[in-house]
Amino acid sequence: MKLLRVFISAVLAGACIGLGGVVFLSVDERVVGAALFAVGLFSICSFSLELFTGRVCYALEKDRAYALRLPLIWLGNLAGTGLTAAAAAFSRIGGIREQAAQLCSVKMEDSLISLFLLGVLCNMLIYIAVEGYRSIPHELGKYLALFFGVMVFILAGTEHCVADMFYFWLSGWSGGAALRVLVISLGNAAGGLAFRQLHRIVLGKGAEG
Repeated sequence: MKLLRVFISAVLAGACIGLGGVVFLSVDERVVGAALFAVGLFSICSFSLELFTGRVCYALEKDRAYALRLPLIWLGNLAGTGLTAAAAAFSRIGGIREQAAQLCSVKMEDSLISLFLLGVLCNMLIYIAVEGYRSIPHELGKYLALFFGVMVFILAGTEHCVADMFYFWLSGWSGGAALRVLVISLGNAAGGLAFRQLHRIVLGKGAEG
């Protein structure tokens, strides 16, 4: 039952990222779209939902069960983005599939090493957003960490595996698309884990305990 709750929470988190993707694809101004995309991570952090890119940052300091839940969270995020994409595609806003296809064509033409490195950079920013929301004592600071973290990762052109799941659901999956999302997921994991552990050293907590 606990794993079922984790999966449902992950589906909801994926759906929230999908909602952020919907609004990002629906507006012409990238800065506005990037700011509004943050509704996804804001909802996830506010409701304590399970997002792979946020949870993976803390895997090295948690127990084995925590690490083993990460693939389930990833699959739940995949399902949630798919549900949001299906709802959008079969509604009158289905035209956003064209914008999604343009985004995905860039990813399909990119090299795997580039996508991995962009995934690393993305999750450095996700960690800043999530940990900032979790640990900054002032309300304004919490929300600034979230919104700036999300806006910068989008405007900088980095790669977020769950957002990319949503875009590929809209534009169409293929073997190459699946491979790219997996590579980006590994980059997200590497970036988040490395930044978290280095941050713990700075805080005097070391890499464990």
